[in-house]
Amino acid sequence: MDAIAAQLLRDQFLLTALELHTELLESGRELPRLRDFFSNPGNFERQSGTPPAGGALGCRSGAAGGGGGGLPGSVLPWSHRRNRAGSISTLDSLDFARYSDDGNRETDERVAENEVPLQERKNYKSSPEIQEPIRPLEKRALNFLVNEFLLKNSYKLTSITFSDENHDQDFELWDDVGLNIPKPPDLLQLYRDFGNHHVTARDVVDASVGVEDDELEADTPILGTVPVFETTPQSIEQCLIVQKLEDQISVLNSEKWSLMEQIQRLESEIDLLKNENFAVSTVYGVAPHPSLKQVPLTVSEDNGRYLDIKSSENDNKHGNIDETSLALSAEVDSRTSKDDMLNSVPSKETEKLSSCAPSSKAAVHFDKPNRKLSPAFHQALLSFCRMSADSRLGSEVSRIADSEKSVMLMLGRCLPHIVPNVLLAKREELIPLILCTACLHPEPKERDQLLHILFNLIKRPDDEQRQMILTGCVAFARHVGPTRVEAELLPQCWEQINHKYPERRLLVAESCGALAPYLPVILSMLQQMLMEDKADLVREAVIKSLGIIMGYIDDPDKYQQGFELLLSALGDPSERVVSATHQVFLPAYAAWTTELGNLQFHLIPTLLNKIEKLLREGEHGLDEHKLHMYLSALQSLIPSLFALVLQNAPFTSKAKLQGEVPQIEVTRFPRPVSPLQDVAIIIGSREQLAVLLQLYDHQLEHEGTTGWETLLWVVNQLLPQLIEIVGKINVASTACVHEFSRFFWRLCRTFGKIFTNTKVKPQFQEILRLSEENIDSTAGNGVLTKATVPIYATGVLTCYIQEEDRKLLVGFLEDVMTMLSLSHAPLDSLKASFVELGANPAYHELLLTVLWYGVVHTSALVRCTAARMFELLVKGVHETLVAQRVVPALITLSSDPEISVRIATIPAFGTIMETVTQRELLERVKMQLASFLEDPQYQDQHSLHTEIIKTFGRVGPNAEPRFRDEFVIPHLHKLALVNNQQSVDSKRLDIATHLFESYSALSCCFISEDLMVNHFLPGLKCLRTDMEHLSPEHEVILSSMIKECEQKVENKTVQEPQGSMSIAASLVSEDTKTKFLNKMGQLTTSGAMLANVFQRKK
Repeated sequence: MDAIAAQLLRDQFLLTALELHTELLESGRELPRLRDFFSNPGNFERQSGTPPAGGALGCRSGAAGGGGGGLPGSVLPWSHRRNRAGSISTLDSLDFARYSDDGNRETDERVAENEVPLQERKNYKSSPEIQEPIRPLEKRALNFLVNEFLLKNSYKLTSITFSDENHDQDFELWDDVGLNIPKPPDLLQLYRDFGNHHVTARDVVDASVGVEDDELEADTPILGTVPVFETTPQSIEQCLIVQKLEDQISVLNSEKWSLMEQIQRLESEIDLLKNENFAVSTVYGVAPHPSLKQVPLTVSEDNGRYLDIKSSENDNKHGNIDETSLALSAEVDSRTSKDDMLNSVPSKETEKLSSCAPSSKAAVHFDKPNRKLSPAFHQALLSFCRMSADSRLGSEVSRIADSEKSVMLMLGRCLPHIVPNVLLAKREELIPLILCTACLHPEPKERDQLLHILFNLIKRPDDEQRQMILTGCVAFARHVGPTRVEAELLPQCWEQINHKYPERRLLVAESCGALAPYLPVILSMLQQMLMEDKADLVREAVIKSLGIIMGYIDDPDKYQQGFELLLSALGDPSERVVSATHQVFLPAYAAWTTELGNLQFHLIPTLLNKIEKLLREGEHGLDEHKLHMYLSALQSLIPSLFALVLQNAPFTSKAKLQGEVPQIEVTRFPRPVSPLQDVAIIIGSREQLAVLLQLYDHQLEHEGTTGWETLLWVVNQLLPQLIEIVGKINVASTACVHEFSRFFWRLCRTFGKIFTNTKVKPQFQEILRLSEENIDSTAGNGVLTKATVPIYATGVLTCYIQEEDRKLLVGFLEDVMTMLSLSHAPLDSLKASFVELGANPAYHELLLTVLWYGVVHTSALVRCTAARMFELLVKGVHETLVAQRVVPALITLSSDPEISVRIATIPAFGTIMETVTQRELLERVKMQLASFLEDPQYQDQHSLHTEIIKTFGRVGPNAEPRFRDEFVIPHLHKLALVNNQQSVDSKRLDIATHLFESYSALSCCFISEDLMVNHFLPGLKCLRTDMEHLSPEHEVILSSMIKECEQKVENKTVQEPQGSMSIAASLVSEDTKTKFLNKMGQLTTSGAMLANVFQRKK
């Protein structure tokens, strides 16, 4: 293993060496070479491509070579030179037998200390092999073997890092090495086979082992006087002589220590046999007075930490039966005196006990009663004490730990047997015990098992249990440090990410966030869970943990990966995950982006570009979900953007908390969706924000924005691009208009009133150009028909609600209504504005004011537009306003000199009949509609009749039943009769088509037998007469409808009507129903009206 470490250091694979050092450290097998290399800052101060200078050492008796810049070895301090140990360049030159991988670190160090003489430790040896550069093919071959060894021995993290450092080599294919030979045996086989070859013995002891000079002088007084020779041409012969002698010494030392290890092993086996066969060892002390004979209990060695209280069957063979019997009797009778017992020995002394030396612990003595019973009698008497030491539990019970290490070892053995027998509901009580043992246990495998138990402690941990486990994990991390957390806790998380229970995966996701302050960035695990986990709760926890990690990440190379994760999170199908993204992940990522300087130059521009691309590609169908995703992300970035503007303002250096701090208005900022989007928290404190806001307003009002780069970017780049995007939106898309309106509203409210009035409104006004000379009688002002109008009205002009702001909004809407009407342009932008504003009752009075302006306007075109706008407003306005403001305005317009204005009021009257419940109001509307139908002056008004029929079909199914039965259906019958007499086929077909749609919608309503016989059926028959000549497809459907209605009437006498059962839904014949539906699907009439057949019921 040391040879591999030397190879890695020599080839400058420092990250791989560091991973190897970490894994060996955690497994208790630390290599001195790696320890000293990574503890010496000098090894990292030079960044050349050559191996460390310590790797090219001169003659052992000479200086420490190139590492000291030419200084002789006697000048360099030992602590400096030992961190620059040499390395071996080929496998053939390694003395593998000297480096054991058995985990016994203390023995390895002890060998090295005694094997290297004093002068050797002060002067490095140099061998010709070190100076030879490694060939490229040799390097690739050794890399392959090293990687193979790491994988086979579970050093996976080291292997991954090693592969990354050798990205130009494929470690899965030996042929990639480039040697035209079969793959050699692995490193283990090479090591085992090394003894079969004759190799000149060379001292390759790790010179980086640090020892005290006085210890070495005491151990090797003769060799300590070896002289120091300079590495000059004159001293080459002396160097060779010294080299030869040292090689001989090295061989002898190796033999000596090999024999000593064998002796120690045999002595350990002897002690083990003694511990198994003897319960009472030799008495170390004799009582000072004959009457006070004291017998100690055996101090047996179980890792040097246990007091053995077991009795042995062979005590009589060693003459200790009396003492043992009396001691045990004293224990059973509870007559042990505290003053006569020494509980334990000091831990420091205990740790010095070697496995082959007799125990130095203080013996525990008990008074020996003055009795003369025979040993056989004692043995027989004690046989009645029922004690069991044969089982696992009996063995544990019979031993009492007397030190911290012993307790940890005992807990490590016992906890795996205790946990399965504890009730699931109470297992969290074991968490402190498991964690404490996992922290302090010396064995890596036992620690791994305990942490595995922790993560699998509860089958499906609930919120409280998960919180308890997370608290324990954090405590563990604080105690053991990042290296052990990464090596011990992370593997447990990886094991659980695909667990079948979501609670366990939830625990993993939450653990990553909780451990973020104590771990390197672990985005890969969370990225996998975000992409693959199907549980919304788990992905939500993943997002929150990602947000926490964003607060600790400091590697700029991870920025793009974080951005991709952000887009994935924003596009998640779960609303919970998206909400967590806006609350935690996005603000945390924005904070990091701000630090990197990417907020204005990458994150926001990238999102804007994605929106523009969507609009370009969505000419035939915009992906509104993606638009919402990107725009909501931009909206969540507004607080971070404003904080950036404040923190980089010219006045920031003047912002001092002195004297009385001004108060921030409660409504100054929009309510944040989470604390992380609170500008005060982003800045640092509410007091600091208050001072900055005061300076911000003063700067904008009096000093301008010169030199204020961050704000100029918002004004000159962000706002123009946003306004351009707004102009490309389909104004008919209510969702898009609403999204952009909310975005501009938040932007303006966050940046303040002065900014809105001086920077935002002028840019919109420049685009819109509301003036009489811009009116085009053919096409109108093009921008007024776009979404710019509703977004400016509802997103910018509604930010502040003072009187002057409201007047500005009213004036803008009046101007738009006038210009669109006079230019005969589409009214979609005005309608979108009314729909968006009408959703808020606070603007109803304002909108009615705008419409009244249209009612009294001198132009009939404007009055007609106002009449049509009332239809949109009626649905959301309170009935009191309808009665006081809407109906009077509509009645005024219904008597307008222009017939087009009167016709334009019909849809609004119909909507009132559909939504209002006041009887008096309904009667007024009914009278007005009746005047349209019965007044002779309207008898030949084809467009008026068409509008009334369309309105009846739209509102009839949802209107008050009495109005429908007494007014709508009878008048439809009359219109059908009149249409039979129409001589112009085009008008007759137009009326008949609208009648068909109205009758189709009304067929879903309950119709009484009298109404059916007197009006509904006769009306359908009149309509069929028209369709026979004009549209045979409609005639077939009408015949089916008439037949079913007649059957329904016939069945009335046998079966009572069932509530509001629709005629279409109660067809007797399935064949007829199928035919009816198929025919309707073939028609080219309005799909919206045909849909009413199945949707509107009363």
